[in-house]
Amino acid sequence: MNSALQTDLYQLTMAAAYFHAGKTEQDSVFHLFFRRLPFSGGYAIAAGLENALEWLENFRFQKDDLQYLRTLKTKNGTALFSQEFLSYLADLRLHLDIDAIPEGTLAFPQQPLLRVQGPILQAQLVETALLNLINFQTLIATKAARICHAAGAPVLEFGYRRAQGPDGGLTASRAAYIGGCSSTSNVLAGQKYGIPVSGTHAHSWVMSFDDEQDAFDSYAEAMPDNSILLVDTYNTLDGIRHAIRTAGKLRQNGHQLTGIRLDSGDLAWLSQKAREMLDEAGLPEVKIVASNDLDEEVIESLRYQGAKIDFYGVGTQLVTAAGQPALGGVYKLTALKQADGSWKPRIKVSEQRIKSTLPGRLQVRRFFSGDRFVGDGIFDLDHLPSEPYVLVDPLDPLRRKTLPSDIQHQDLLQPVMREGKRLSETVALSQIREHAAEQLRHLHPGILRSKNPHPYPAGLMENLYERWEEMLSQYR
Repeated sequence: MNSALQTDLYQLTMAAAYFHAGKTEQDSVFHLFFRRLPFSGGYAIAAGLENALEWLENFRFQKDDLQYLRTLKTKNGTALFSQEFLSYLADLRLHLDIDAIPEGTLAFPQQPLLRVQGPILQAQLVETALLNLINFQTLIATKAARICHAAGAPVLEFGYRRAQGPDGGLTASRAAYIGGCSSTSNVLAGQKYGIPVSGTHAHSWVMSFDDEQDAFDSYAEAMPDNSILLVDTYNTLDGIRHAIRTAGKLRQNGHQLTGIRLDSGDLAWLSQKAREMLDEAGLPEVKIVASNDLDEEVIESLRYQGAKIDFYGVGTQLVTAAGQPALGGVYKLTALKQADGSWKPRIKVSEQRIKSTLPGRLQVRRFFSGDRFVGDGIFDLDHLPSEPYVLVDPLDPLRRKTLPSDIQHQDLLQPVMREGKRLSETVALSQIREHAAEQLRHLHPGILRSKNPHPYPAGLMENLYERWEEMLSQYR
């Protein structure tokens, strides 16, 4: 879908109020960010930007959209939106400037994934869709990276049948590939995004025959160069023996059995036994694929037990982001342009410190030493940080990290859209995936742990922290 109505009603009622208050052209800055790392992990991987830019470029209120909005009524039976406002929407085209962290880049709490600058009515209208598109894919890409790190082997994503709806399944496949999965079972995702596709067969194939051996032989005859046989329909060890016989027949005809799949039982023991049986039969090249509700913790346990698994098939736990149903990303106003052209910072104050927003037009600076990322600092473009750089944890100001003035660094938010027009062509998904893998290689191994990871130093530059505290005290 690519509709301007992919939004919450309150975005439209606020837009109507901005229109009637004469504020449609007031320049504003919003930031999209999350407050906590997902899965109690040590990092997140930004994803979904390409879909967001596509949606923004095609943003229009169509005739059917406007006709529907005309039908909305107040409790008194009057029109919810004035005809003047609907006419304004009919002609509306976005003129927003977007700066974003590139897809596949590591991200941490409070860091803006997107900075949206432009007329406040327009910036408000795009909030819901941007959150929907960025939140979900960032969550799934992060989950995939955790699973792939735990596996230390190729991970095949096949969760489409368990995903939350067709679009959720499609974007989950895209994000999982960014996070490191080697292929997907989702053929539409393969066509649309160029992701390698892979698959085996179901138990129903074996059950459609009176004899498991006949089922395997028939499948191998149909797919002589792409046969991964599911061996646990009746008895796994017997299934492995039958697969070995099928492999012998394939070899006689100049082909090779690709692999077997284990989908139930004690995967660690069964994989060890399968490897032993395959090797004894002279089939060391035949791979062992394991599935069955796997996630990073189960996979780590299997590896600890010495499982002989070459590929992991992961579905439900990945595409549903098991353990973390939502990223919790938010979208907040942080600055308004004044009549003299200067920017006035805005702040939301909360009794929960984590929910008090950062003021200004924000940028994220990543510091690195050699091939290792050593810390991130958020700063305001209108108040550049002083040297040496001091990073302050906003939730625990006693935690500070000082970095030398000559340390290497890179500012993460990059221009991707100006006046509603994209600045560059679509980045190939394979490039985004490689970028994500390269980013992870720059992290200390302790940060990559799935449990109790070492915290990465990500905070505020000292001058932004001091101004934030000053504004908090003022409003309190």
